[in-house]
Amino acid sequence: MAKKKQEEIKEEKVSEKETLKKEKKGFPNHLVITKSDDPRAKWFVVHTYSGHEARVMASLQQRVETMKLADRILEVLIPTQEQIQIRSGKKHQVTEKIFPGYILVRMILDDNSWLAVRTTQGVTGFVGVGNKPTPISDEEVNTIQKFMSMEAPKYRAKFSAGEAVKIIDGPFNEFLGSIESIDEERGKLKVLVSIFGRETPVELDFLQVKKL
Repeated sequence: MAKKKQEEIKEEKVSEKETLKKEKKGFPNHLVITKSDDPRAKWFVVHTYSGHEARVMASLQQRVETMKLADRILEVLIPTQEQIQIRSGKKHQVTEKIFPGYILVRMILDDNSWLAVRTTQGVTGFVGVGNKPTPISDEEVNTIQKFMSMEAPKYRAKFSAGEAVKIIDGPFNEFLGSIESIDEERGKLKVLVSIFGRETPVELDFLQVKKL
């Protein structure tokens, strides 16, 4: 009996390691378990431990297969968006969660499907009024999906207005200045640089400056 328990724990650890590897490689944010136009199926917001969204998706998929609920739990969506992050003077494309700690599940709600989702490891509960899960509209889900698929990635700024920086590239290389404004959409900064004794605003790329 003890040996069987040890094997189960070992399998769980292996499964968790595999999930973490997938997360690092870029875990899919939309899982379609069963394609269905059943009008009874609604989207529900499920609260999870922050950072466990992908693991919850994987665990829920396994539970659906084990409990034979593929006709009740149909889709899982983790709202994400691609962004450009500046780290060590280089651009990195990263996947940012739009609503950390939340996933969307399209399902036909009944006692069995509710229990399967609610008792999945990492899930803390459904979002709703009182103890009753409340579905969100298809229009809300469509809006979220459109936002997810926006082509132009946003820059994730690591700077703040008023911060002192050093220019490391361009005609003002080695100049010191302070950030006047930040344009995250374009990845640009307006930096106040002292030129001939006067503070002059200069527009620079995120990659052209570094923090002091």
